[in-house]
Amino acid sequence: MSGQLMPCQPGEIGSLFLFEKLSPEQLGRLCGEGRVERFEPGPVYTEGDPATCFYVMIEGTVVLSRRVGGDDVEVTRTSQRGVYAGSMQAYLGDRVRQVYNGSMRVTEPTRFFVLPADTFAEIMQEWFPMAVHLLEGLFFGSKSTQRAIGQRERLLALGSLSAGLTHELNNPAAAAVRATATLRERVGKMRHKLAIIAQGSYSPEVMANLIDIQERTAERVAKAPTLSPLEAADREDAVTDWLDDHDIQQAWRIAPTFVQAGLDVDWLDQVATAVDEEILPNAIGWLNYTVETELLMDEINDSTARISHLVDAAKQYSQLDRAPFQNADVHELLDSTLLMLSGKIGRQIKVVKDYDRTLPKIPAYPAELNQVWTNLIDNAVAAINSAGGEGTLTVRTAPDHDRLLVEFRDTGVGIPAENRGRIFDPFFTTKPVGEGTGLGLDISWRIVVNKHHGNIQVESVPGDTRFQVLLPLTAAENDTPEIDLAEESA
Repeated sequence: MSGQLMPCQPGEIGSLFLFEKLSPEQLGRLCGEGRVERFEPGPVYTEGDPATCFYVMIEGTVVLSRRVGGDDVEVTRTSQRGVYAGSMQAYLGDRVRQVYNGSMRVTEPTRFFVLPADTFAEIMQEWFPMAVHLLEGLFFGSKSTQRAIGQRERLLALGSLSAGLTHELNNPAAAAVRATATLRERVGKMRHKLAIIAQGSYSPEVMANLIDIQERTAERVAKAPTLSPLEAADREDAVTDWLDDHDIQQAWRIAPTFVQAGLDVDWLDQVATAVDEEILPNAIGWLNYTVETELLMDEINDSTARISHLVDAAKQYSQLDRAPFQNADVHELLDSTLLMLSGKIGRQIKVVKDYDRTLPKIPAYPAELNQVWTNLIDNAVAAINSAGGEGTLTVRTAPDHDRLLVEFRDTGVGIPAENRGRIFDPFFTTKPVGEGTGLGLDISWRIVVNKHHGNIQVESVPGDTRFQVLLPLTAAENDTPEIDLAEESA
C-alpha cells in the first residue's frame, strides 16, 4: 500500500535517533534516494509479502502484528518517533527470503521515512561495512547454532526415548523368558505325574474323568475372576483348609495357585466326587501342574502382547511408513508419546488422561506433533521433579470453538512471571547448565504456529502450570506439506 508523498527534510530525518549521527551529506543522500509518505489509518504492508521497503516512523502510531492461525496477534503498538520496521534484513541479500515477517498498520494519520530495500542494503554496506559483517555473523551464527543445538536436542530426546523403550521392552521380555523356563519345568513334572497315574490300576472311565476334569479346569483358568486382596485371602484360607482336610501335601503352596486360577472349594468338591479317594492326591497334583502351565502361558501371552503393543507405540510415535501430512487422531499420538516416555515419567508422577473422545481427527504432521508432546511432557516432568518429584501430570483434550485444545497441566514449581514472556525464545532455558538447550519450546512453537497455523499459550502459578496447544480442525488453503524447521530463521 502506498501513501501520500510529502517533502523530505534532512533536518527532520536527522532528528530521528536512528540517523542522529549521520553527516549532512549522508542525510541529503537519504532524502534524495528515499521519500516521506503519509498513510491514513489502515494497513501499510502485510506479512509474507515481498519486503520492498524499510520504514522509519516520523510521527503517528503504528501497530505490528503476526499471523497466528486465522488471527492477527498484536505484537507491538507504539507512538515513539524513530521506530522502524520492514526490510530490516535487506543487507543479507538473497541469502535469506526477503519477505515481511509481520504486518504493519497505522491507527491515525502517520508519516514515515521510506527507503527502498535495495537502497537500504547498498547504504548499509557502504557506510557501515564492519557493522554489516558483525550483523551477518550474528544472524547466520545464531541460525547455525540453533540448527546444531536443535539437532543435538533431538538426538538427546531420541536417546532418552530409546533408553525408556529399551527399559519398557526388557520387562515383558524378561518375564516371558522366565515364564518359558518355568513352563518347561512344569510340563516335565506334569508328564511325570501322568506317568504315575497311568501306572495305577485305573479303569478307562476314571482316566476319562481325569482328562475331562483337566479340560474343564483349563477352561476355568481362562475365565478366572479378578478378586480383591481381601477376597483372595479368604478364598486361599478356605482352599488350604479343604486340602489339609483331604491330606493333600503342601496345601499352602497349591492354594494360592488354585485361587489365582479361579478354583474354589465347590470346584474341589466336584473333583473329589469324580475320582476315587486314593487317586485324589495325585489328581490334585496333576491339576495343579495344569493350572500352573495355563497361568504361565497366560503370562507369556501377556508379555508378548505387551512387547507388540510397545512396538506399535514406537511406530505410531515415529510415524514409520506413514504420510508426513495426514488426518490424525491426537489421542493416539498422545498415548504413544506417554507410553514412550513412561520410563522417564516414573512411578512417582501420576498421569491423568482427560480426553474428549468425540473430537474428530485433524489435518496434521503427526510425527512433529509427537515432538511437541515430548517437549511439553519433558518440561512438566522436570517441573514436578524440581518441586520434590511427586505430582500429577494431566493431559486434557477439548473443543475450543473451531480449534482443538490439548492441555498439559502439571503440579510443578511453576514459571516465574518475569520468565513467562521469554520461554518460547530460542536458547532461553530455566534448567541448569547442561540440562536444557532452550530450543524445546522454540521448536514446539514453530511446529504448532508456523506449520500447523495453531497457537501455544501458557498459564502458570506454583503448583498449577498449563501449556495449551490449539490446533485448527481444518487444513488451511495455503498449507505447504514440506517445511524444514531447521532452516527457518529464529
